Amino acid sequence: MRKLLPIAISALVLGLAACTPSAGPAGAPDNPAADPAADVPAAAPDEAGVRMVPISTPKGNFKVWTKQVGDNPRIKVLLLHGGPGATYELFKPFEDYFSPAGIEFFYYDQLDSWLSDQPNDPDLWTIEAAVSEVDQVREALGLDADNFYLYGQSWGGMLGMEYALAHQDHLKGLIISNMMASIPAYNDYSKNVLQPQMDPDVLKEILDFEAAGDFHNPRYMELLMNSYYTQHILRRPVEEWPPEVLGSFDHMNGEKYLAMQGPSEMGAGGSLVDWDRLADLHRITVPTLITGGQEDTMDPAFMAKMAEEIPNAELNICPDAGHLTQYDNPDCYFTGMIDFIESVDEGETE
Repeated sequence: MRKLLPIAISALVLGLAACTPSAGPAGAPDNPAADPAADVPAAAPDEAGVRMVPISTPKGNFKVWTKQVGDNPRIKVLLLHGGPGATYELFKPFEDYFSPAGIEFFYYDQLDSWLSDQPNDPDLWTIEAAVSEVDQVREALGLDADNFYLYGQSWGGMLGMEYALAHQDHLKGLIISNMMASIPAYNDYSKNVLQPQMDPDVLKEILDFEAAGDFHNPRYMELLMNSYYTQHILRRPVEEWPPEVLGSFDHMNGEKYLAMQGPSEMGAGGSLVDWDRLADLHRITVPTLITGGQEDTMDPAFMAKMAEEIPNAELNICPDAGHLTQYDNPDCYFTGMIDFIESVDEGETE
């Protein structure tokens, strides 16, 4: 598959290596020794806990990669990554927190993501196809209302909301992480709150690149990364970003990301641009946690509104944390999730 990667990936490589990215469309270094993802080993299909789950679609049958970590018959958390088109690698910190707490969870690369089959068919890049896929994964892994907690971050949070609205009878609990229930509201927050915080000359230059469609220009990448991503995605210098984060960006399916999200995290401009489910959240009745970072790309006040709309919801917004809250403030983030899961397991949220 040709890797037409969004701006973030090349920018990450550029920032970490402090060198010019390769001329290939992926923007990744040709020298494996210089590749920041080289330290992230690909998972072998026969690795312990790994299972390739068959998925039926209108375009044929495929397989998606999953990996079970831990064993708890009452608590099983399926992790939905963002993007669309990112990878499970962003969830490595879950091992440090969920495993000691005795929480079983599943890594999962969605269809067209790194370790799963990649038909790369835009006809399958729909919410309906993604919801169907998640439900097939759920059934194959033996997850049901007695044990099934669905976690989704960013695009995964959107997918989690859609899944709950379609199939909440299968859920024991829902965790919506770093996601607003309205893309128009997300775009407004970026335009009216976050972007005005930037140097106006830098913002104008970024917007000029976007107006020209010049998304792979190294200067655009540099500006976006250093003026937005290190403030609202992962709040530390790019050279300090963990290898698994860089690996996930490098392994991203950029064509899917660009088609559905748009060129960057500074707002959505792809096929999801009009998605809005705020008015439907009251129909989600399973115990739900809304969580994110105070400096997130997503509006914390809007996430609080979501928690008010869902009848049985809790809110946990972590200070000094961006979109990847699991790295910026893991103690706040994971303590909130573990407390929520344990309270649902003990029946305290009923």
